[in-house]
Amino acid sequence: MSTKTNSRSLATYVSGTLKGAGQVMFQGSAWTGLFIIAGIFVGCYFEAPTGEHMPVVAWGALAGLIVSTLTGYLFESKSDGDQGLWGFNGILVGCAVFTFLDNSIWSWVAMIIGSAATVVARRGFNNIFAPFKTTSYTFPFILVSWFILLAARNMYHLTPVGEAYAAFPTEITTDTFHYNFQELVVYWLKGISQVFLVNSWVTGVFFIVGLALCSRWAAFWAMLSSAVALFMSIVFGASHPDITQGLFGFSPVLTGIAMGCTFYKPGVKSFFYSLAAVIFTVFVQFGMDALLSPVGLATLTAPFCIATWIFMLPMYRLQEKSGKSAH
Repeated sequence: MSTKTNSRSLATYVSGTLKGAGQVMFQGSAWTGLFIIAGIFVGCYFEAPTGEHMPVVAWGALAGLIVSTLTGYLFESKSDGDQGLWGFNGILVGCAVFTFLDNSIWSWVAMIIGSAATVVARRGFNNIFAPFKTTSYTFPFILVSWFILLAARNMYHLTPVGEAYAAFPTEITTDTFHYNFQELVVYWLKGISQVFLVNSWVTGVFFIVGLALCSRWAAFWAMLSSAVALFMSIVFGASHPDITQGLFGFSPVLTGIAMGCTFYKPGVKSFFYSLAAVIFTVFVQFGMDALLSPVGLATLTAPFCIATWIFMLPMYRLQEKSGKSAH
């Protein structure tokens, strides 16, 4: 008499954890996740221009990924854990907390609590969005991170890095800047690396390679979307420091991957529809920067969520559905 078992090997858990990093960019691949993690560490240790706090961003990302994945395996669906769907919000919380807060025991406690909380938030928000045929995407990460950063203002032991919440400057200048081709390539790659709040063109290369290992379409849309965002930010006169750090690229990159090849099959019709979503994301980014600047919060990936929700709402009326599982 045979009995079924739900036991999982250590390799399955490791694979599910690595996939969590890949799922930030909608790729359920352990290899993609491995390249993303490697890219984060390379960028934080060897390319970070902002000082000693950057290496802890990499370790925070890894810890957030492990905490949220483990929480999901313990209390939620193990099949979602095998796909990496509990880890992608947690790894982003780990990046955000140590990008904006100092490296202290209290920041680590806040990060661990926040990463675990994304599991509960994802389940709850997915239930809310289910009737609209979409999901919460990275909104659990955004909401949890915003509350941690806001709470830090009244919590003495949570100390912002540098000037309070000034990591993403939004000053507008009317000066004219001339960019050479090499500079544009660097800023373009940084637009991809900033998905994980890493300011490194080398990290961008790692991410492209990791995406291509799982989906060449995903790599294409990441590259195209970052290029479109860079072009628009220059043409419309965005802040020069923000352009040089790739801060207008990361949300369009996620929108492009989501719309261009994850939820729609690549095709002529879906291409222009997805491109429109990418362009709209840039405007949402500009608008949310202005909206959140008075309260001193970074937009994180909120522009991606808002733009993708808007463009995904009529999804069921279009014919080019991919049928792939969503976040």
